[in-house]
Amino acid sequence: MNFQQLRTVCEAVRCNFNLTDAAESLHTSQPGVSRQIRELEQELGIELFVRAGKRLTGLTAPGAHVLPIIERVLLESGNLRKAGEDFALQTHGELSIAATHTQARYALPEAVQDFRAKFPGVRLRLHQGSPRQVAQMLLDGEADVAIATEGLSDDAQLVSLPSYRWTHSVIAPPGHPVLEQPLSLERLARYPLITYDAGLTGRTRIDLAFAGAGLQPDIALAAMDADVIKTYVALGMGIGIVAGMAFEAERDTNLRAADAGALFGVNSTRLALRRGSYLRRYVFAFIESFAPTLTPQVVQAALASGAGTESAGAARPLAAAATPAISEAVPA
Repeated sequence: MNFQQLRTVCEAVRCNFNLTDAAESLHTSQPGVSRQIRELEQELGIELFVRAGKRLTGLTAPGAHVLPIIERVLLESGNLRKAGEDFALQTHGELSIAATHTQARYALPEAVQDFRAKFPGVRLRLHQGSPRQVAQMLLDGEADVAIATEGLSDDAQLVSLPSYRWTHSVIAPPGHPVLEQPLSLERLARYPLITYDAGLTGRTRIDLAFAGAGLQPDIALAAMDADVIKTYVALGMGIGIVAGMAFEAERDTNLRAADAGALFGVNSTRLALRRGSYLRRYVFAFIESFAPTLTPQVVQAALASGAGTESAGAARPLAAAATPAISEAVPA
């Protein structure tokens, strides 16, 4: 039994039992993938996969039973490597962060800048995606830390902690009547609305607020990116609802904004970690830089207890930041 066999089994499952895709991901051949799986099955004395001819179609009952064990072995082997690196190279390595666009664009730059100043020898990689994609990157081991407002509290394999609180803003061109009177859901529902896709950046709270008032808003356009939303609002296509941090008065001079926290409530952005993963010291440093309430002691206690609730650390309010977008930061 070897780690390559274990990785092959996990990759075959991750690729929905497509051996061609698994071989491409593992940089090997399809016969090589089949051989690794067969050799492990022979050593264990069980069949891990259901087969239809040469194709894999699913996991057998024994396969479903041992898969979590295989995943734990691979996770701990990675932890062992990281632990060795932590003591051998305490200020060098790589930190991979998965975040939604709003977090990457508006919430992360200050923390990234601070971290780079303290750990110039650590290579930073920033991956962007939807909340579901961000969570999956963490589960697949592609990211060390995940940051999003939605979707990080739904998986038992993740420990998620509140990082900061924020509210939505309603945006419109200067002089628009919607901003000249107190905001209300009824008044907003009279106009075409431009806001986030379902499941992104607090969209759930927006939908629940209108539904609770018995209103059916006209969502004229939905997007992942606040900058896209602002562009179409400026064109007069509708009223925008964005994260408050996404409106920057000094840059968005063609728009005006009003806080909509009273309509849509307060959102909490969460930072998630994979349960059982080993965190190098600089990972704790980054987390605390991003959310000062999440000290190493708080994070370690949450990982040890499996807690992922508000009691693990109070979320901080966030002031809007005017910093450029980032996709990847590397050593100079």
